[in-house]
This record gives sequence, C-alpha cells and structure tokens, in this order.
Amino acid sequence: MGTVVQLKNQINNSYFQLKDSVEEKLILTEERIKSKLISDINLVQKMTNYHLETGGKRLRALLTLGSAKLCGYSKGSRDINLAACVELIHSATLMHDDVIDEGTIRRGQKTLNKIWNNHSSVLIGDYLLSRCFEMMVEDGNLEVLKLLSSTSSKIAQGEVLQLQHKGEVDMLEDTYIKIISAKTAELFAAATKVGAILSDAENKEKDALEFYGRNLGLTFQIADDTLDYNSELKLFGKDIGKDFFEGKITLPIILLFQKIDNDEKRNLIKDFNKKIRDKEDFHKTIHLINKYKIIQECYQKAQHYINLASNSLNIFKESKEKNILKNLTSFSLSRNF
Repeated sequence: MGTVVQLKNQINNSYFQLKDSVEEKLILTEERIKSKLISDINLVQKMTNYHLETGGKRLRALLTLGSAKLCGYSKGSRDINLAACVELIHSATLMHDDVIDEGTIRRGQKTLNKIWNNHSSVLIGDYLLSRCFEMMVEDGNLEVLKLLSSTSSKIAQGEVLQLQHKGEVDMLEDTYIKIISAKTAELFAAATKVGAILSDAENKEKDALEFYGRNLGLTFQIADDTLDYNSELKLFGKDIGKDFFEGKITLPIILLFQKIDNDEKRNLIKDFNKKIRDKEDFHKTIHLINKYKIIQECYQKAQHYINLASNSLNIFKESKEKNILKNLTSFSLSRNF
C-alpha cells in the first residue's frame, strides 16, 4: 500500500505532545480569540462564531507557545496574546483564500463565502486582521509589530503571485517555492520567532527558530499539496482533488509536467484550461501521477526541508520542548489530516 500506509503505521505523536505540553495556554489562547471577536454587529458575530466552531489544528498558535516555552518564557500572558494574533492572521488569510479560490468547503464544513457571500467574507477577514493589529499594539513590542505586519504584507503578495501564475501548468518549481514561502512559510517563521522575541532570547536563537519555522512551513505546504493527489488516502476516507478541481498549480503538477511526454503535456494543459474539470479528468491525472512516481518525489523534496528545520534546533540545549519541535518536522510530512 506504499508510503501513506507506512506513515500511518508510524504515526508521529509530536503534534499531540506539543498540544499537551501547552494545553492550559492553548485553552487561554482560544478564550482570548473568542473575547477579541465579540461584536455588537449581529452578522459579524454570527460569522466569527461559525468560523470558530469549525475548529482547526491551531498549529501556528502551538508553535508560538512551544517556541516561547523552549526559550524559557514562563511569566505573564504575552505568549497567549501573540499566539492568538498569529491564529487571527491565519484565519483571515483562509477567508480571503476561499473567496479567491471560490472555495465552498473547508475543514469539512461550508465556507463563509458559500453560506453568506464574498463581500462579507472579505470584510470579516479584514475585521480579524484589524483585531490582530489591536492586540499587537497592546503588546507594545516594536519588534513583534514589525515582524507580524511584515508577515501579513508578504502573505498578501504571495496571494497575488499565485494569482499571476494561475493555470500555468509549466510553472517553474522556483516560482512555486516563492509562492508557498510567502503564503505559508512566512507565518510559520513568524509564529516561532515571536516565541523567541517575547522570551528575550539571543539573536542566534531568534534566527534559528525563524529558520526552523520557515522550513517547517515549506514542508507542511508541500505535504498538504501532495496529500491532495495521493490516491492511497482514499483508504482513510479522505477527499482528494480539491486543488485540481480549483485549477490550482502545485508541486505534484509541476513535477509531473517535467516528466510526461508531449501528448500527455498537451492533454494536461487542455484539462487545466477548462473552466470546469470533472472526475474523469482527475482520474487521468492521478494515473499519470502514479505512473511517474510523483508522490514519492514530492516527499523526497519535502525531506530536504525537514532536515533543515530539524538541524536548526541544534543550538538549543536538550529538552522535552526541543525534542517535540524536532519531531514535529516529521509530523508535517506524515500527517493525513
């Protein structure tokens, strides 16, 4: 059954270990987010409540809390506030993403734009960002403010870059890496660096955690994009093909285009030029993905970033937190949820 089943059997518990190690702080982070999103505008409250009820892994918040703990932060609640900030930025980008991609399902639930409309969803995303910036100002640290505001700007630029190259089956791999670096890895890097900043860590530790977060983010996104074309996941009841049906060009398609023959290239371009792609189109693409062993190649590329992320933590002394964060790099590749 191949890679996914093997990874399923070797399930990495680091995500749950990290969650357990900061459980009390994570609960307070959730409460902080809810309290910050209280509004006397009925539609705003209804939409934010719905968003919160859909849940999520809260991985970015966990990274901030875990990094702060690694660096010895123990007094006060700044880590809780900034973990909430990072999650609000992430949530806002998801809302904007769903509008841009015309997405209708996220986390197994209808998206905000599907239930309400695009205009409301964009404005709610902006509302979350404004609340986030309020919290950053309340924190009062200019280094944090500069980092998270810069991160928000880079995420937006990544969205534009992806739009610029939408439907380009012959997209360069370097362009793809630039897109996911901006859209995903920047926020991971900010989440981990923030933990070091509020702990008054040395610059080398801040840099190490930023590097760790960036490469973890790249691994996470490559894995996410690969999962969407991994037919073995049908064994676990997971829907696949979302990126394909939305016409989004990701690493599996980029690597596939480099390997297929001219006739197959013409057919693939034709499929992605369609306004609507059907299941038959997807099954043809999956056949090629399997034929040219693209899933394995994607995982090999992700492994490179895993190694970079893991090695960057070597400057820290041995601790439970360090081991959890190191193991988390493998979780980002082996997860199937």
